[in-house]
Amino acid sequence: MNPTIELLKNHRSIRKFKRKDIEKEKLDLILETATKASTSGNMQAYSIIVTKDQKMKQSMFEAHFEQPMLHEAPVFLTFCADFNRMRKWLSQNKASMNFDNFMSFMIATLDAVLASQVAAIAAESLGLGLCYMGTTLASAHQLGEILECPKNVIPVAGYVLGYPDESPDARLRLPIEAIIHQEKYRDYNETEICEIHSQKNEEGMARFNHHPDLGDIDNLARVYSELKYTRESHLKYSNDLLGYLSRQNFMENA
Repeated sequence: MNPTIELLKNHRSIRKFKRKDIEKEKLDLILETATKASTSGNMQAYSIIVTKDQKMKQSMFEAHFEQPMLHEAPVFLTFCADFNRMRKWLSQNKASMNFDNFMSFMIATLDAVLASQVAAIAAESLGLGLCYMGTTLASAHQLGEILECPKNVIPVAGYVLGYPDESPDARLRLPIEAIIHQEKYRDYNETEICEIHSQKNEEGMARFNHHPDLGDIDNLARVYSELKYTRESHLKYSNDLLGYLSRQNFMENA
């Protein structure tokens, strides 16, 4: 198999790490490679914050829902949507002061996520492991304050990074025919929805069977919507993020 394809297909989220620092040369190479990612208009509307200091990690701990892997991994990378740098350049060159709206936030977010994934692939190719933490976006307003992000900068993606101290099995994905559409979107009927989720439901419930808050929840759909990602929590995170976008100057005329 093509080694790049093999690397991508063998991706695993790593949550346990060896007590071993990442060599500076290796980390520098990963970060340099990240800057080669695709970017809208070659603007590179993102920044990467490297956190290694344990005191800094502790200040981020609550915002990341007190997940132990934050302390166990030697490095945490935060990828920020960033039009601060671009807007300073515009000002210095007496150009129109754009990029203060929601579309600009989305462009910068895509740039940041693309860079994060290029860095992730580079890291895995060098024998490192990582786990994306959705808490980065959920707690963007708290992390932005901790990381001293100026206006027009929002943390949108982040992950722990280090040498793996576990080798977890691959999580089951949906069958490819559930994901790929030819020419146009083809909607699903009830039978297809049941079939494409059947194996994932079985695997997922095996993982959640002993969850202390499972109660009478008897299928993975209910785990996702009533245990992991509740309506109440997502409304809160949405309001937190929208408020932060406004304060960070990304909602002009919205």
